[in-house]
Amino acid sequence: MIYRFNHDVLIVDALENVNALEGKSHLCIFNLNELESVSPDLGISPKIVAECLEGITSKFESHDGFDFVTLNIPEAINEGGKPHRLCIYFTDKFLLFVSDHDDFFKNLIFDIEAEKIKNISPGKIIRLFFDKLTLDDRFILEKIEQEIAKLEEDLIMSKTDELIPFLIAFRKKLLSLKRYYEELLEISESIEENENELIDKKELRYFKIHTNRVNRLYNGVVNLRDYGSQIRETYQEQMDINLNYVMKVFTVITSIFLPLTLIVGWYGMNIIMPEFHWEYGYHFVIVLCLAVVTVTLIYFKKNKWF
Repeated sequence: MIYRFNHDVLIVDALENVNALEGKSHLCIFNLNELESVSPDLGISPKIVAECLEGITSKFESHDGFDFVTLNIPEAINEGGKPHRLCIYFTDKFLLFVSDHDDFFKNLIFDIEAEKIKNISPGKIIRLFFDKLTLDDRFILEKIEQEIAKLEEDLIMSKTDELIPFLIAFRKKLLSLKRYYEELLEISESIEENENELIDKKELRYFKIHTNRVNRLYNGVVNLRDYGSQIRETYQEQMDINLNYVMKVFTVITSIFLPLTLIVGWYGMNIIMPEFHWEYGYHFVIVLCLAVVTVTLIYFKKNKWF
């Protein structure tokens, strides 16, 4: 899709007229499959095309006369969908968006037309794009925080015994978000530098606001990782406490039966015990065993061993 800037409106133009747009401000939106076929008409080098199609990192590059941005948006940002790749190529009058997920740009164009933005320019659209890109991310982090808090509650209430798989999944999600916001922060700071002076100075102040927002999001992810680590440590401590309790029970049981084992050992030896010739010897041994068990239980209970 090609849009030509006409003061305050975007006018849809045909791909066949792309050569006639040279020197005029215009916006192009293509998917990754279309890029390779239209790149010669747009004057985009094969190296940039290859970077769009094969790159695996998010970064900012400033070249002679144009800037180039690549973004790998993680699955967590895409509301449970697949991660997708997005590229931005822009000069002072030309702006190109390339993505395998074009719904975002449809909404962006709709917002631009609905808000009736004056004096549309590539720099202004880039600013609106980055603003919209991270506008709702705090809600995503809040949702993750609520899920982690729910896991913590289940742990405290002993409603779950398999916390580790959930924490591993959250750790992977937060790691991808941390890497994403680190790269996005570097991109935003690089755009602020405006080395090629492709963005109006009035728009750069909004990028400072965006940089601060991304920095807050990054710190939020780091805090969530620390929160998850604390829950994992709490879970491990709870497991240790449970293990200690089990060992305590077995120790008490062993301590109770150890004297009985000793008594049985005495009477199992091939020697003549005095009680063998006593009429109440058998009953005496039974009472002795019961007395040992009772005294042991009372002692353990008094010392709060169980």
